[in-house]
Amino acid sequence: MNDVKAWYKSRTVWGALIAISASLAHAAGVEVTTGEEGELADLIVAAVGAVGGLVALIGRISARRRVM
Repeated sequence: MNDVKAWYKSRTVWGALIAISASLAHAAGVEVTTGEEGELADLIVAAVGAVGGLVALIGRISARRRVM
C-alpha cells in the first residue's frame, strides 16, 4: 500500500496555508471564518486535481509519439 501523495493534494497543507492567510487577512482587517477556511481548502484541492488532469490531457495531445 502506498500512502504517499503530493503535497498539493493534501487538505492539511492547504488548510494550514489558508489558516496562515486568514490570520494575515485578519491583521489587515478582513474577516475569514473557520467554515470559509474549510470550504476554501476543499475548493483548492478540487481545483488542483482538475488542473492536474487538464495538464495531463494537454501533455498527451501535444506528445510527439502515438499511444498504442
